[in-house]
Amino acid sequence: MDMFLYMDKDSLLHRLDPRTKIFIMLISFAIALMFSSLSILLVLSAVIILYGYTGKVLANLKRIQVILIMIALMSVILWAFTYPGTTRIWGPITKEGIIYGIAIGIKFDIMIISGMIFLSSTKIEEISLGLMKLGIPYRPAFAFSTAVRLVPMIVATSYTITQAQKSRGLDLDTGNLIQRIKKYIPLLIPVLISIIRQANILAMALESKGFGYSDKRTNYLEIKFTASDYVFITIAFLILLFAIYFKIKYKM
Repeated sequence: MDMFLYMDKDSLLHRLDPRTKIFIMLISFAIALMFSSLSILLVLSAVIILYGYTGKVLANLKRIQVILIMIALMSVILWAFTYPGTTRIWGPITKEGIIYGIAIGIKFDIMIISGMIFLSSTKIEEISLGLMKLGIPYRPAFAFSTAVRLVPMIVATSYTITQAQKSRGLDLDTGNLIQRIKKYIPLLIPVLISIIRQANILAMALESKGFGYSDKRTNYLEIKFTASDYVFITIAFLILLFAIYFKIKYKM
């Protein structure tokens, strides 16, 4: 079971400088947080999907489709009951609340999809080097890239331990929700022990290679801006300026 998000493709998106992709991701976050209009968020969603399509990484969205659906569904349910609308549908549920809930759900999904596209098209080494080129010290950049690398490993370890316990006769699929949660509790101990062991091995490996000995580091991987990077950055910056102007003028 492949737990890593990066998809090795030969695409324009993969060839972009990691700093460009970080910049585009942050702009998508900013615009998504800036607006609550359903129409604008739908347009932004289409742009993000088109951006991911250029990198041939949209297949990774299938891995988080349940999360995306649940976030949107919970947002609609929450705001349908709490948003102070005027068009009553049933009880406290209003038409305005449902529309606003859909918009908020799309807002969060946009940010998740944008982050998934970034991780699916950027190697861990490129993320670390890109952060360093942006002025972030090596240690925080390495810590962030290591966290991104370890999350799939932890998920894979949990999956392996779960499958091993199932092969020994542990029944995790029967009973109600509470009973299933209780069955997973004993699995936390081997998972935590495995994570601590992996962290200890990583620490020893870093010490053996002199991690932190010098603040001046060289890198085997080299990155630089190309014409495509300048085009994407310019387009993203213009979209951000237009969004700010639209927000100020129409107060949406």
